[in-house]
Amino acid sequence: MLDNLKKYRIILASNSPRRKDLLSGLGIEYEVRTLPDVDESYPETLRGGDIPLYIAREKAAAYCKLLQPDELMITADTIVWLDGHVLGKPCDQEDALRMLRDMSGRTHKVFTGVCLTTIAWQRSFTSQTEVRFASLTEEEIGWYVDKYQPMDKAGAYGVQEWIGYIGVEYIAGSYFNIMGLPVQRLYRELKNIE
Repeated sequence: MLDNLKKYRIILASNSPRRKDLLSGLGIEYEVRTLPDVDESYPETLRGGDIPLYIAREKAAAYCKLLQPDELMITADTIVWLDGHVLGKPCDQEDALRMLRDMSGRTHKVFTGVCLTTIAWQRSFTSQTEVRFASLTEEEIGWYVDKYQPMDKAGAYGVQEWIGYIGVEYIAGSYFNIMGLPVQRLYRELKNIE
């Protein structure tokens, strides 16, 4: 599969263990390349899916000077969007608790921006998934934050963890997008590369 990619060395510019697992699930050979302190800020005028798309492109720009002619780099960024605001990675335990309280019993959106870059071209896209949480008790929220330490996850939760098992009532869109990489869409995009 994806014989069209044989002319490229695939580079995943991410430290995310979930993105690594998901990309590996596509059966693609790749190497991980990361830079310290890549700027993930964005203009305040951006909304929803435009935010992670902008950040994925900015990440790609930071790596461009390191790309070789035979390399194809994948960058991505994921946010949770609730009430017109971004829920990114929590800054501390109290922030994580607040985010989960805010999402309890409500529907939010998860957006992932993905950018495919070579030295000759760049393609990017955004994937959106709608997620409805059940009403969660304070005890459930606290137990999850204490046990799973979700500080490295947008919206302070991992859908593949306990909170997803007990809390997610409804999903419209890609489950894998919630984990940080919409692999179905990524596969289609990679398949169409000439």
